Amino acid sequence: MVQKQGQNVACTFAKDAAPLSVQVISTSNNHKDEPSKSHGLCGVSSFAFRQALAASGPVVATIGSGMTSGFSAVLLPQLRASDSDLPISEDDTSWIASMAALPMALGCLAGGFSMERLGRKRTNQLLCVPFIAGWLLLAVAQNVTALLVARFLTGLAVGILGPVGLIYIGETSAPQYRGVLLAAISLAVSTGILLSHLFGALLHWRLAAALCALAPLIALILVLVSPESPAWLVAQGRPSDAQDAFRWLRGSDPEASAELQSLLHKRPDAAAAAAADEGWRSRLARPSFVKPFLLMNVFFVIQQFSGVNAVAFYTVAIFQQTLGDGVDEYLAMAVLDVARLVMSLVTCVLLRRLGRRPLALTSAAGTGLCLLLLAAFLRFRDATWAAFEWTPVALLVGYMGFVSVGLVPLPWVMTGEVFPAAVRGVGSGATSCLGFLVFFVVVKSGPAMFASMGSDGTFLLYGLVATFGGVFLYFFCPETKNRTLQEIEDAFENKTAATSTKV
Repeated sequence: MVQKQGQNVACTFAKDAAPLSVQVISTSNNHKDEPSKSHGLCGVSSFAFRQALAASGPVVATIGSGMTSGFSAVLLPQLRASDSDLPISEDDTSWIASMAALPMALGCLAGGFSMERLGRKRTNQLLCVPFIAGWLLLAVAQNVTALLVARFLTGLAVGILGPVGLIYIGETSAPQYRGVLLAAISLAVSTGILLSHLFGALLHWRLAAALCALAPLIALILVLVSPESPAWLVAQGRPSDAQDAFRWLRGSDPEASAELQSLLHKRPDAAAAAAADEGWRSRLARPSFVKPFLLMNVFFVIQQFSGVNAVAFYTVAIFQQTLGDGVDEYLAMAVLDVARLVMSLVTCVLLRRLGRRPLALTSAAGTGLCLLLLAAFLRFRDATWAAFEWTPVALLVGYMGFVSVGLVPLPWVMTGEVFPAAVRGVGSGATSCLGFLVFFVVVKSGPAMFASMGSDGTFLLYGLVATFGGVFLYFFCPETKNRTLQEIEDAFENKTAATSTKV
């Protein structure tokens, strides 16, 4: 360790990190005197910036997740083209698209286990390996089998990233910044989808895949210079390391100090619970786990069956089936991608200003309305509809706007908030696992649904699910904005006054 007299910040090799990784932590012996804003190593100017730096690794990796979701929309048309150097069959089409979704559930379970055993930081590092390998294999694939393996690897990495990225950001950010940093996950997905569509529209799919490998590579570098989660360090019996990491991330203002003391005091509580023979079964039966587990599972089903990933995976095909001959489906795709990205940016702002409940209810209502109107328009259109050929695009843009401000980001945001510390890895991993299983079902069944039910019937089903979601969320969605993780856990455990709509 290198430190000079009077400095508060130094670089040290992290005990919990991979070999040769660098962790930046506070080494001040007098944390109480540390100012609320620091000018430490490498020009870091504030603790908010440090929290954003810690979150940047998972966020950039999530851009790769968005690329994984969006890539099939441009890959499949190129593979089916008459001049394709790797021709595919109709059956291959749905498998290439859905193969990325298939291992995501397995990845969630692996991620949940790994982050408890190896730590949040190291798991974020490890998932970048299959991510990079998958994209590079896709770039050089010479047959369908290689394509499927490549898609499997990228999907596995997406699954691992699902719970660990959310938990890491949730545990390294202050309550006032947690919402916007977790919402950046949704923004990153939208950015990744847009970039993959842009690469695929302008470049050969092999070069596009190679460029997509840059996202997990950059993420790996960012994770290397970030600290480990203080909550995990406490759970591992390393309170001194946890305090150093927490102080570097959050400083020592009264609010942060109170949260740190609450975090450090959880270790004796855990020891007392173990002495009382409270095992995993009883922990999983507690209200603080059961209530958020049921809530988030239903929330993920609503999210996926609102159809957002079916649209992302088959954008061009859906537009070819839905739009009239006078509308360029690639132009429409670009309009939809920009709308998704803009609304993801808006969501980051709204989560700073509004609570989870208003966004969830507004999103569900708007999503359901746009989908039901689109289904009705497609069902009853006739020869006179040519004068309104851009109406489906307008409704799809409205749909994408509404779904992007609530139904898409909030399940991921809240998964990083609502589970108790003792079983946070298990809860987030299992919930994300179900979310990705439903993801796979929606993506795999998408072509068959559009073929058998038509565009109008499929959008009608998605719209009804979103409408039901609005009713469900009205009664059961809690408000977690500006609450510490401990306050949220206590509320679900009924240790503090709470209702079904307030945590």
